[in-house]
Amino acid sequence: MRGTVLVAGFATRHVVRSAWNAGYRVSAIDHFCDQDLCWYTDECRTFEELDDLSGVVDEFCRRHPVDLLVVTSGAEDMGSALPICGTPKERVRDFLDKLTIQDFFEREHIPVPPIVPATTFPCMIKPRKGAGGWRNRIVRSPAGERAWTEMWPDVPYIRQQVVDGIPCSVSCIANGSEARAVAVNEQLLRETDDDKAHGFAGAITPFDHPRAAELISIAEHAAGASGCIGSVGVDFMLGDTIRAIEINPRFQATLDTVEMATGRNMFDLHVSACRGILPPACQGRPPAFAARRIVFADRDLTVRDDLRSLSPSIADIPWPGTDIEEGGAVVSTFGWGKTRDDALAMLDKTISRVGRYMSRW
Repeated sequence: MRGTVLVAGFATRHVVRSAWNAGYRVSAIDHFCDQDLCWYTDECRTFEELDDLSGVVDEFCRRHPVDLLVVTSGAEDMGSALPICGTPKERVRDFLDKLTIQDFFEREHIPVPPIVPATTFPCMIKPRKGAGGWRNRIVRSPAGERAWTEMWPDVPYIRQQVVDGIPCSVSCIANGSEARAVAVNEQLLRETDDDKAHGFAGAITPFDHPRAAELISIAEHAAGASGCIGSVGVDFMLGDTIRAIEINPRFQATLDTVEMATGRNMFDLHVSACRGILPPACQGRPPAFAARRIVFADRDLTVRDDLRSLSPSIADIPWPGTDIEEGGAVVSTFGWGKTRDDALAMLDKTISRVGRYMSRW
């Protein structure tokens, strides 16, 4: 074994599995502690509120030797006695606020959906803090905006011009001053009619598009200029103009499909970058395609079956007896193959298999 790693955050399975595959002994502090997270960890502890997380981490580190502390979504600016392997929290905070992200892109002359005045409709409302696109909503009238603010009172937000295009991202590895792209990803959104409509629901890697090289160039510039270290993702909307949307100074939810498609271990690349070593530049399209789609509950339900037999075509596997509210994530499903169509065909079969179980719950 290469050392001990503690991964802490709201959802950690994707990073834990990558670290385990890289040869580390891994423990996790995670909100869910799903079945397959426990497969790759020596110890897994849960927490309820993000405000409790730093205390749980410090208590864990007092009891166990930890060589590397890595954080995921929700824990990026967490305080801890142990230094974080990744972007320092002082730098991370600049990229947890969508208004400061907006300022960064404009300062770097990277096209971004412009901020619009209070009288402009339609507009995209985004809470200044939050991940995964949750609570982002297009509002078309003052009444729509009032409804949003009544649902989320006292939540600061920005108002952006609505832009059309294909949501996509570039997964980068950065050392604080330079960055290298590892993969370009097509992002799948939930596309419901509520505040989850623009939430992340999956990805396809690679995003085999004629303008992929442009996306890579912009992302490497942005990630390098950000001062972030390790795994860094840059989100885009690809329309007539490529517009940057966000920078994610952490491991992204696309990690699974990036590793499946490229055959590269993102945790290894992250740790090397924290030591100043960047991977070589992307050379052509990855050798395979991989797709992930999160399956959400269409009603309140209780998991009645053990789904472990469906692995590795599923992940984030809930324990039998788990209660899931309508709209909550049930499981991640995967497909892979030599072409995009092959990957999507396998993904559809996986979703159908999961659906047959869910129909009985």
